[in-house]
Amino acid sequence: MLPPLDVLRRYAPHDGSLNGLLESRCTQRAPHALLESGSARLSYSAFAARVDSAARALHARGIRASDRVGVMASNSVNGVTLLFALARLGAIFVPVNPEFGVREAGYILQHAGVTAVATEPGPYAAAREAVAALRPAPWFFLLEGGHADLPGFDAMLEAAPSASAPNAGSADATVLMLYTSGTTGFPKGVMHSQRNFVLAGEGFVARMWLQPEDRLMCILPMFHINALFYSLAGTFAAGASLVLLPKFSASSFWRTAAASGATQVNIIAAIGNILARRPREEFDPRHRLRVIYGAPITPDLERLFREEFNVPVMIEGYGMTEIPGACNNPFDGERRANSMGLPARHPDPAVKFAELRVVDDNGSDLPDGMEGELWVRTPILMQGYYKDAEQTAASMQDGWFKTGDLVRRDADGYYYFVARKKDIIRRRGENISGAEIDRVIDDHPAVVRSAAIPVPSELGEDEILVAIVPKPGAAVSAEAIADWCRARLAPIKVPRYVVFVDTLPTTATERVQKFQLRGDKTLRSRATDLQAG
Repeated sequence: MLPPLDVLRRYAPHDGSLNGLLESRCTQRAPHALLESGSARLSYSAFAARVDSAARALHARGIRASDRVGVMASNSVNGVTLLFALARLGAIFVPVNPEFGVREAGYILQHAGVTAVATEPGPYAAAREAVAALRPAPWFFLLEGGHADLPGFDAMLEAAPSASAPNAGSADATVLMLYTSGTTGFPKGVMHSQRNFVLAGEGFVARMWLQPEDRLMCILPMFHINALFYSLAGTFAAGASLVLLPKFSASSFWRTAAASGATQVNIIAAIGNILARRPREEFDPRHRLRVIYGAPITPDLERLFREEFNVPVMIEGYGMTEIPGACNNPFDGERRANSMGLPARHPDPAVKFAELRVVDDNGSDLPDGMEGELWVRTPILMQGYYKDAEQTAASMQDGWFKTGDLVRRDADGYYYFVARKKDIIRRRGENISGAEIDRVIDDHPAVVRSAAIPVPSELGEDEILVAIVPKPGAAVSAEAIADWCRARLAPIKVPRYVVFVDTLPTTATERVQKFQLRGDKTLRSRATDLQAG
């Protein structure tokens, strides 16, 4: 097995852009398999040719540097091609959860001011309605499938003009804008440069000891950092192969892993716990998975995957949309249970990488063993929040990103997650704003006030509980609240538990004290469980 730095040194130096990374890998890996998805198979050289055609087609349609292109679709080879083609043009890939409704998709696409939208037949109607008020109106095309009124991506590439498109992308150009929920409830557009994408991929080579012969199976969606900055970027950095699935399927997971020859996969806690509870006849012992990355990984889950599912290595780490890959348990060192690990390293020890601090409310460093907020300084720091200089400034201090998460550090430098300071609910790998759910439910005609909080899930991470003060005399049920939310929010944001209360604890300025609600262990027992039965 090659050490991580030797993996990177196999390839020609590049300029830190996505196009430079691709050209570097094509020099050595031209015929090697790069992307596999369903019946689609692309080598590095075939992918590069496809990216070139896509860049020419998009440029002919008017896409220029700094243009934002919304992408509301499931994982696909065409989606990856689009990302690299936009990077070539210096344009920006803005992924949107394809399950979002008009309201949620509309906020993102309108805030980003997209020039075009790439979608697929399922979410097309919602995407079209979501940008109805946007001027100038964006144009649409389909990444997959057909529609009488829309150009298809494959047809666009076939009709691409022969004139070359300009290579306007650079390492410092913004290439990704990922929207994440914040404490205000309004999604924030996190901007990342091409250099950040490349560095994150190289960091993932160090984290997982990726080899050129590895086959990474991607089951997580490409509107999150995990699939983009770890699986996809790591594949290119290592010169490896990516087995790309449209989405996670529990029933076929092990069969697909075995059939594809996958050697590595990234998961979230909910996926690990779901697989642990699936019928064992679905398990295929022929799989070749040698390492899994995910968070959090409990000792019981690690033991199950190692002893029963025959996966020798489980790596736990920590990152945020703003700071991908901040720390992890070392592949080549001691991996401590329930730990986020050590500050992340680059394969080249000369490259200064992640630095971590634990601080009090005044920003002063705390000693080992004390709980405080995690601050991170890293070269993979976001460029800022799009059109939100105030929030960007508030999240930073002297080059350190303030995560809003409470952690502690032990005497050996390992970090342990304690709790979230922010009003964020972590459900099945998604960061969900409690404030956003509050606003939606507060609009219900029978509701005075509501407060959404996280409660532990049997699958790991959180479930959503909402405490509601109803209007006097109003007849409203938990099911009616859920239906209200389903019509206005993505399924992942619909509360599982609903409890009606007389009052909510508030501050002197009438802000709900959610920490008090979190401390009330009777709420869930008093609530209606909308998934019961």
